[in-house]
Amino acid sequence: MPETPPPDDLGSSHESFVRLDAEQQRALVLVLHGGKQSSRQPVDGRSASWKRMAAMQRAITPDLHAQGVGTWLLRYRVRGWNGGAPVVDARWALDEVRRELGEVPVVLLGHSMGARTAAYVADDPSVVGVVGLAPWWMPDDPVDALRDKRVLAAHGRTDKITSARATRAYLRRAEAVASEVAFRDMGRVGHYMLRRVPRWNAVAGTACLSLLV
Repeated sequence: MPETPPPDDLGSSHESFVRLDAEQQRALVLVLHGGKQSSRQPVDGRSASWKRMAAMQRAITPDLHAQGVGTWLLRYRVRGWNGGAPVVDARWALDEVRRELGEVPVVLLGHSMGARTAAYVADDPSVVGVVGLAPWWMPDDPVDALRDKRVLAAHGRTDKITSARATRAYLRRAEAVASEVAFRDMGRVGHYMLRRVPRWNAVAGTACLSLLV
């Protein structure tokens, strides 16, 4: 994907991130929330997709901090995919991570559209892997950005918004370029991770740490 200049309307780092930094931080999990196919509505504190990942961030951060890993939750400018709007935001965010923390390894933790975004920006040199939760991966989404990266996806079998079958198909394509792919069957749960919340949190936190070993 061609380089895109940082957007000039994301605001400051303070406004665009929820930063939970660890002492003696050795790595970072960049959390990417979900969204919609098309929407120009700004992401604010009322966004259900943002709030869901903010809750997960709070839940998994203590265990990550114990291992010297911080978490930043990015807030996109708008709620929609809109042909790749959050990709621009995520590339800007990775540049901000380097500016603030230096060359620390980064795992991208994304839910739904956040997982799709992660798959587009994983070619960033700081990124070591992707954890996708109920990913929104489409048949025509490229896998090239996952070259030499580690990828883990978790999906519920009764997800009616995105498809566990599509996730498996995407991972099969990614096997040709990624250093490792894995799939976690979350059972009979839906898209928004509102059932079996502790299990979703455990899978997310454990997967992120495993990719940083």
